[in-house]
Amino acid sequence: MNSVGQTIFAFFEDYLKTQKGLRPGSIRSYRDTLKLFLMHVAATRRRPITRLILEDLSSERVLDFLRMIETTRNNHVSTRNQRLAALHTFYRYLAVHHPEMLAEAERVEAIPSKRTAPPQTLYLERDEIEELFHTLPKQGALALRDRTLFMVLYNTGARVQEVADLSAADIDLNGPLRVRLHGKGDKWRSCPLWPETAELLKELMRCRHGNQSSSLFISRQGKPLTRFGIYKIVKRHTSNLRLHLRDKSCCGISPHVIRHYIPFLTMSSDSARRG
Repeated sequence: MNSVGQTIFAFFEDYLKTQKGLRPGSIRSYRDTLKLFLMHVAATRRRPITRLILEDLSSERVLDFLRMIETTRNNHVSTRNQRLAALHTFYRYLAVHHPEMLAEAERVEAIPSKRTAPPQTLYLERDEIEELFHTLPKQGALALRDRTLFMVLYNTGARVQEVADLSAADIDLNGPLRVRLHGKGDKWRSCPLWPETAELLKELMRCRHGNQSSSLFISRQGKPLTRFGIYKIVKRHTSNLRLHLRDKSCCGISPHVIRHYIPFLTMSSDSARRG
């Protein structure tokens, strides 16, 4: 296996999926980086991607690729650093399986990330959380689903993909109230549930006829909600909610913002939020 195509296939199928157990979202990020990189190398070498050889993947072309995405594609420094991190992982794999590429891999490993200001931490104040739950619809076919979705996000601090992946079988409502979340690195974790959240989940699952194998949150068409669908729901219900921000130019509230909160429920519920 000494061709570029065979090497990349093994990198994704054996290393990322099997050995590291990465989630589909993380694998897509690697895929997008390597796709852009290989397209750039092919254009530079003036040959089809299918005719590239390992020797074409030099450290100089990695540097040229990083310059290109900043100057031509106008990518932010954080995006540039993310692409570089993916290439670092790929070249480490390359060095192990193709020792003749070790010197190039060492040069790529020596390429540093650029320093960038940390992102602003966005959060909701107590009155904003209260306003959010007060304004959520109480009537309608999707009112219960949306209220339960927001409560699960707020209670657990879960990532949006973890919530999208939830099924009824992941919820314990008869013993200790808890939810099992499948997160990054194919790792599972348990999070205690507040009684308020458990009551909403019980009502939601009664409406779902107790189907333990289906996704917990579904769309109007009866299909599992995707992370993008959840983003749209959050955006729709928070479009008129004012954020307590220093930078008023912020584009709005995302599911991730709900992870940073000023608590307004009881202390017992609050302390149980993250276990």
